Amino acid sequence: MQDRYFSFEFFPPKTAEGTEKLRNTRAQLAPLKPKYISVTFGAGGTTQQGTLDAVLEIQREGIEAAPHLSCVGSSRESIRAILQQYRDGGIRHIVALRGDMPSGMGEIGEFRYANELVEFIRAETGDWFNIEVAAYPEYHPQAKSPRHDLDNFVRKVKAGADSAITQYFYNADAYFRFVDDVRALGVEVPIVPGIMPITNYSQLMRFSEMCGAEVPRWVAKRLEGFGDDRESIRAFGLDVVTALCERLLAAGVPGLHFYTLNAAGATKAIWQRLKL
Repeated sequence: MQDRYFSFEFFPPKTAEGTEKLRNTRAQLAPLKPKYISVTFGAGGTTQQGTLDAVLEIQREGIEAAPHLSCVGSSRESIRAILQQYRDGGIRHIVALRGDMPSGMGEIGEFRYANELVEFIRAETGDWFNIEVAAYPEYHPQAKSPRHDLDNFVRKVKAGADSAITQYFYNADAYFRFVDDVRALGVEVPIVPGIMPITNYSQLMRFSEMCGAEVPRWVAKRLEGFGDDRESIRAFGLDVVTALCERLLAAGVPGLHFYTLNAAGATKAIWQRLKL
């Protein structure tokens, strides 16, 4: 069995203060020696320059950087130019996504689905990039059916993806079932669980509503019951997420991908509890 690997996800800062905060977060997390750090990409490429700046800075610090690349609302020419910028910067790892249409943009662009983006990256760049795609253990909120979602995932892998990161979840059985289902369809790539630390109740519920991640009722009720008591929310969140990670690691998952929200504290605390 391959060694497990761990990774962190950031979003590109929009202000000088945010850039400094992200540098501080990276300084705290770098000693944990992640395999790579990924950086998100706004809808329709709205954070393109910020993503590029962040990944090049991370790469200069000696850590592998993996920019997200979403294709909805983009042309082949614009994606080709971005891929060249990443190649010029020595980037060898990409998270390829469909992405969401930015508000006010009427044209879907030349790509409709992530598998088309993966095919394009492979056609343009061969094996230069390690390509990661998204997986949805609780199914994509826009999927017509669970089977339709599984078929979409299989298409992305057959188009040339090397591995996948899941949307975050708090129900380990959903992940295990998803992996079993795609293995039965002949997909053998590593599927790394995405982990979202819990530090803010209203933010978590808002994110989960948007992306279709289920927060178990007992967890939501406990968090709601803490009101504005941030310390209790954080302590309970650490217990819940650490227990989830322990179960996943015991089952032999290939690694963990932490959605840090550009903050080090909760991710570092979970890491220490797991004795990683």
